[in-house]
Order: sequence, then C-alpha cells, then structure tokens
Amino acid sequence: MVVILDYGVGNLASIKNMLKRIGVEAVVSAEDEVMQQASHIILPGVGAFDTCATQLHNSGLINSLTKKALADKTPVLGVCVGMQLLLEGSDEGKQPGLGWIKGRNVKFDSKKLTNGLKIPHMGWTDVHPAKASGIMEGLDNGSRFYFVHSYHAQLTNPTDALIWADYGYEFAAGVGRDNVIGVQFHPEKSHKFGMQLLGNFVKNYT
Repeated sequence: MVVILDYGVGNLASIKNMLKRIGVEAVVSAEDEVMQQASHIILPGVGAFDTCATQLHNSGLINSLTKKALADKTPVLGVCVGMQLLLEGSDEGKQPGLGWIKGRNVKFDSKKLTNGLKIPHMGWTDVHPAKASGIMEGLDNGSRFYFVHSYHAQLTNPTDALIWADYGYEFAAGVGRDNVIGVQFHPEKSHKFGMQLLGNFVKNYT
C-alpha cells in the first residue's frame, strides 16, 4: 500500500490522482497505524521549509516515520520541500530536517544566474541522471520536470545525487541513499515524465 503522508502540507490529491493514472492506488493519511502498513511512503511538501518542518514535528509521526525508513527500509519519496526535509536543514529557516541524507538546502546563488534568470526557479527544466538508479529508469536526458523553488540541496556527499538539473549552474534535483529518495521538482505536475518517475518508485523500490 502506497501512503501519501498528510501532515498538513503538500499537493496530496494531485499526487494521488497521478498515481491513479498509472494504476497505483494510494491512501492519503495522517494516521500512524496506516503508515505502519505502508509498502511505500510519499512525503510531500509545499511552501517554506520551517512551516513544513514544524508541521511534520507537530504531527507526532517523526519517530515512526524514521523507524519505517531507516530500520524497516520502507521506500520513502520526498517531493519538493519533502525532499528538502530529508536533509539536515535549510538556510531558509531554523528548524532541523530529518537528517537522513547529509547536507543542507541553500538559496540559489544570484551572482551565478545569468541571462535574466530569476529566483525562484519556476517552470519546466531538463534533467539528467547523476548515476544509474531505479528512480530514473526509462528517463533519458530529454526528460523535463516542473520546478518551483528558491532553495536547492547542497550535499555533503556528492554521490547522494541521483538527478542533476541546470539553472545558471548545475544542482542536485534528485537525491537518494538506499531506500530514501527525494526529488525537488513536482512529478504530479510533470505529465508523462512524472508518471514514469512515480511508477519507477513503486516498481523499483521494494
């Protein structure tokens, strides 16, 4: 059972609908008992880092979620700010992240954004794999995803990068370690590419 974690933020219905389009039934839930039954967990997130981190903390689910991810090795996919929460923290706020992947979220360096590029990075952008991974199966260098963000992952270990994108300079648009995956873009808004990626998550991570 795929569980989309409802802790008060994120495009819950959009993610569920996209999964339904590829034949995957998902449950939106804030209940620990439901999360414990999950074969896969999707951690959404929209808005400011501290708002999402505070909401997740207040949900009372962090300890159980951490056990599911790190001890039980249940596949987890963080989306947008949900990906940022997988890291240790963000320059956008003061709240800690989950720290499952080492690194921080930093604001785009405006000095490196040439040709009229502005912050936030918003719109369709090509991505390419940083290395072979199950999440990018069938997604070549022509794959495009929809982004809306001002901060991006700065990884302590560059080998935790799964997907690269370029916005003035190259940044990690997807991160992962073992069963924990995160994507900065919105697969639920990315049409056929998003459907492929979500399908990969369910099929290739068990």
